[in-house]
Amino acid sequence: MNLMLFGAPGAGKGTQAKFLIEKYNIPQISTGDILRAAIADKTDMGMEAKKFMDEGKLVPDSTIIGIIKDRLAESDCKEGFILDGFPRTLPQAESLNELMSNMEISLDKVISLNVPDEFIVGRITGRRICSKCGASFHVEFNPSKEENVCDYCSGELITRKDDNAETVKSRLEAYHSQTAPLIDFYTKMNVFTELDGTKDVSEVTKDMINSLS
Repeated sequence: MNLMLFGAPGAGKGTQAKFLIEKYNIPQISTGDILRAAIADKTDMGMEAKKFMDEGKLVPDSTIIGIIKDRLAESDCKEGFILDGFPRTLPQAESLNELMSNMEISLDKVISLNVPDEFIVGRITGRRICSKCGASFHVEFNPSKEENVCDYCSGELITRKDDNAETVKSRLEAYHSQTAPLIDFYTKMNVFTELDGTKDVSEVTKDMINSLS
């Protein structure tokens, strides 16, 4: 099953991806995680991406398309995958379609988590990410069992540098101007489903699984 999670920054895509991974045993492909790893390693690509991310801007297509191509070719994607955070623009979506066509694969479902802007800032500033496995938590909506400790691997939970109100507002502006038009793109492909992302995490998961059955 080839899936895509869609929605504004802080809509809950990362959290829901964890449930999909467990249920369907397919990998999550998050360009954000790949880019953050490159930044931590201080690679040329990572440093280039960091400049844009620090400003709340989108990373250039040229940096991302090649990463996705290589990732989809890996053996663990043969039974399916979950795209999280990509594509973010219409040209990326068109390039992804062309890439997948050449690889003889296609998207089964695009699941959009609809969350109004007023919810987003509180969600992101309260988000905590595991420094080891990348699992996502929230101090209010999805807290870890032990404060600042990951439920899955006992790693330290941290706040990302770009998880602040000023950067969030900039990212939301970029989302609405560049990413929201993808709704029409995938609706025309008959693979788009929109869910209420303001519900409790477990309720969103249930709605998501129902949409795939």
